[in-house]
Amino acid sequence: MSTQKQTAVSGIIDLVKTLLIAGVIAVGFRSFVAEPFNIPSGSMIPTLLVGDYLFVTKYSYGYSRYSFPFGLGPIRDRVFSGERKPQRGQVAVFRLPSDTSVDYIKRVIGLPGDRIQVRRGLLHINGQPVERRMIGNGMHTVSGGEQMTTLYQETLPEGKIHLIQEVSDQQIFDNTPEFVVPAGHYFMMGDNRDNSRDSRSSSVGFVPLKIS
Repeated sequence: MSTQKQTAVSGIIDLVKTLLIAGVIAVGFRSFVAEPFNIPSGSMIPTLLVGDYLFVTKYSYGYSRYSFPFGLGPIRDRVFSGERKPQRGQVAVFRLPSDTSVDYIKRVIGLPGDRIQVRRGLLHINGQPVERRMIGNGMHTVSGGEQMTTLYQETLPEGKIHLIQEVSDQQIFDNTPEFVVPAGHYFMMGDNRDNSRDSRSSSVGFVPLKIS
C-alpha cells in the first residue's frame, strides 16, 4: 500500500475513533448529568411555555434504567439516590409505568402520606387550603381560539412560591375527591391547572419514584 493510501486509511480510523469517543461522551452526559428537554404542551404555563428548551438533571433523585437511552440501562432499581427525594414545589420530568415512552413534566404537589384535594379550584393539602393570591388576567390560546385566564401566586406549605393559571374555578378538575398519596408515590400537577392531565386524572394518578 502506498504511503498516500496508508495516510488516508489512518485518517479514516482516527475519525472513526474520534466519533466513537464523542458518542460515548454524549451518551454518558445524557445518562448521568443532564438531558435536553423540549416542552411539548402548555400544561406548565405560565412557568414553562410550549417549545421552551431546558436541561433536566439526571442525578437529582438517583438513577434507574430509564436514565439510559431507550430505557436499556443495566439497572433494575433506583441507585445512588441516597436521601434525595422529590420535594414539594419542585418541577420534575417523569414517566408512567403504563407507558414509559412518554415524558411528563409537572410540579410535585403531594408527598407520600399527604392528603390532596381541590375544592372550587383551591388546592388543599392535608385539609388546609393553600394560599392563592390573584396577580392579574391574561389570554390563553386553545384550539378554538383564545380563552381569558387568571394568574395566581400560590404558596405551598413549606414556603415555595410559584405562579399558576386558571380559566375558572368550575372546570373538570376544580372539584376532586380527596387523594391519599401512597408510600413511594407523589402527586403531580401542572401549573396550568385547567389544561393539565396530571395526578387528578385517573389516566395519570399517583407517580411512583421507582418503575420496575
